[in-house]
Amino acid sequence: MIMKKHILTLVLSSFFYLNSAAQSDIFPKGDPAPAENFTGRVWLKVLVANDSIFTSMMGNVTFEAGARSNWHAHPAGQVLLVTDGVGYYQEKGKQLQVISKGDVVKCLPNIDHWHGASADKPMSHISLNTNTEKGIVIWKEAVTDQEYQSLRK
Repeated sequence: MIMKKHILTLVLSSFFYLNSAAQSDIFPKGDPAPAENFTGRVWLKVLVANDSIFTSMMGNVTFEAGARSNWHAHPAGQVLLVTDGVGYYQEKGKQLQVISKGDVVKCLPNIDHWHGASADKPMSHISLNTNTEKGIVIWKEAVTDQEYQSLRK
């Protein structure tokens, strides 16, 4: 009887581990994102490339803990679908928002903002840019370590 309980515990533990691992690996991590646009380690996998038919692009972006984008804006806006972890989103001049798995963030057109992982947990999101004929992204200055630390207080 004790052996059956141990086997059942092992089987259930394996199931929960494999289930959680499978959910976090829906899309590949991709390649390192351009260091000039990010602080910390960030990976990007383009899922849908921009073209003249769909005029949109979609990517899987993974931030290690503490990693973040520079300030930037999207001429046609952007939608973020948080798929894993905990992170931050902030528009210039506004309060920091904590974002986590399952959250949807609408980045309004031409609004300076940044997003990235929390200090102690990684974060992944799907980014969706539509109407790319208006432009995709305008990169700006980095969010400094001092800004990042002070915003979280």
